Amino acid sequence: MRRALQVTRRYGLILFGACLLAFTYYHINFQNHFSEGGFVGLGLLAKYAFDLSPATMMFFLDIPLFLVAWLVRGRQFIRDSIFASLSFTVFYDLFERYSPLVMDFSGMMPVASILSGVLTGLGTGLVLRHGAATGGDDILSLLLGKYTGLSIGTIFLLLDGMVLTLSFWYVPVKEMIFTILAVIISSRVITWTVEVGKGADVGAEQEAHGHGHVSVNHR
Repeated sequence: MRRALQVTRRYGLILFGACLLAFTYYHINFQNHFSEGGFVGLGLLAKYAFDLSPATMMFFLDIPLFLVAWLVRGRQFIRDSIFASLSFTVFYDLFERYSPLVMDFSGMMPVASILSGVLTGLGTGLVLRHGAATGGDDILSLLLGKYTGLSIGTIFLLLDGMVLTLSFWYVPVKEMIFTILAVIISSRVITWTVEVGKGADVGAEQEAHGHGHVSVNHR
């Protein structure tokens, strides 16, 4: 019974993280014209530079990383990541189709940056903390963090920074500055969310499962 409750809690938090991430991407990032880092940003670059579908670009970037993660981190991680990724997609589609909420911060862009950074970092961090990823760039950050010793948030910041630097040629400077601020905040929140109190979670899950644990270091 206790094990079932632990598993339900873990998947519930992954689901909540994916929902929070989708909410932020649509209601704050999209509605306030922020650019994007990571594979989403590369997909947008492909659209502007070569008129390629962003979804197609992201698909071809995601697939090899999911295959590598299957070999390095195991089937459980892939199953959980597919669950998280599909949850994010469904939530985003529901928000886009049916949400009546408009969060226009055109006169308060610093506020939008802070909200975007905090909520994106929290959503991403919750998913990563509980042994899943919402996309290939999350997986890449996990793998690089494992083999470089850098924090997950720092890896996200470096990857997003490289993509955003390439995006300067088509994104207005004002939007780019606030996007960069949001990315910096997000990277710190991701690190905090993944790391804080991790020992307590590990102990609880070890007791519930009776072997190993599911975390950002799960194999």
